[in-house]
Amino acid sequence: METYKLDMKTPIGVIEIVGTETVIQSILFVEREEAQSPESGIPNVLRQCKEELAAYFHGDRMTFTFPTEQTGTTFQHDVWKALQTIPYAETASYRELAERVERPAAVRAVGATNGRNKLSIVVPCHRVIGSNGKLTGYAGGLWRKEWLLHHEKQVAHQTQ
Repeated sequence: METYKLDMKTPIGVIEIVGTETVIQSILFVEREEAQSPESGIPNVLRQCKEELAAYFHGDRMTFTFPTEQTGTTFQHDVWKALQTIPYAETASYRELAERVERPAAVRAVGATNGRNKLSIVVPCHRVIGSNGKLTGYAGGLWRKEWLLHHEKQVAHQTQ
């Protein structure tokens, strides 16, 4: 099945959206100054993803409705599903996530799976922090993780 790419400029850098005619497979930050992909011939699901992410960055969206797909083991899928249970603007530790997937001794494996998440923001790995409450590892860079958490807290505070 053919894959398509669509770049999106955000307040914290360019995101590359990758998907097929029917699902989004990857949403990752890329180190480019400008969005590079053309928008003609792009499937609607990629356009929908871009629109929903734009609304998220604007503070108008907390959840996403477009279809996604990641390739991984049963354990990885369990972790990615558990990530999606962390409420908007809140955080959980790697240890708490390991407990949610009923593998309390698998803290390191949870961390590794978190790092393999290809659906940034939508599968909110930025909401996972160390047991000591400190920010740890984020494929997009810790400064982006900090920005995303701060953004969500601001939006949540404004909507209360």
